[in-house]
Amino acid sequence: MPEIIYSDNHLLCMDKPGGLLTQPSGTDRDSLENQGKDWIRQQTGKTGNIFLEAVHRIDAAACGVVLFARTSKALSRLNQAIREGACRKEYRVLVEGRPGSRHCILRDFIIHDEHKARIVEERTPKAVEAHLEYWVLKEAGGFALLKVLLGSGRYHQIRAQMAHIGHPIVGDRHYGAHSQFSDNGSIALQHYCLTIRHPVSHDEMTFQSRLTLI
Repeated sequence: MPEIIYSDNHLLCMDKPGGLLTQPSGTDRDSLENQGKDWIRQQTGKTGNIFLEAVHRIDAAACGVVLFARTSKALSRLNQAIREGACRKEYRVLVEGRPGSRHCILRDFIIHDEHKARIVEERTPKAVEAHLEYWVLKEAGGFALLKVLLGSGRYHQIRAQMAHIGHPIVGDRHYGAHSQFSDNGSIALQHYCLTIRHPVSHDEMTFQSRLTLI
């Protein structure tokens, strides 16, 4: 059972391990949502349907903070806050190689192409701008641990942009990594921290993953 970071009548925040789906996929694969519903049943004794909807999603291969709404009102308010940019997300990634700069802003143009993001020229049809900012937190051997803040939320953005500069995320064979991160196909990409206002009390809340990449 993934660790419960926070729970009340409106929210459930869980620390998703890499390799686990965020939501059911229509297959027999387990998901964080299903495990969250099982936990609520155990805590409350409910036997009927459980309302639990992810406010945001992270790749199955990634790990870290996932916030769920336990009521439709909470879901609506949190979705609006995210659309308006009234939240802060911080990511941690372990990449191959050592970036030459301790701090860098990446600006690229990206398209979604066959279950993969691809960096392209600005004038490419359907290309959208993607930008992120990273800081080197630690270096060890031929790897570097980075703090990443997104300026846009594009499909596989961190994975594609880091690979494009020659520093793919550890374990991310889909984007050219040579090293393995785990034996379940997960990668060293973590949604480390989420700050957002509570949908009912409006208090600012920060949820932080306790999983480690290095």
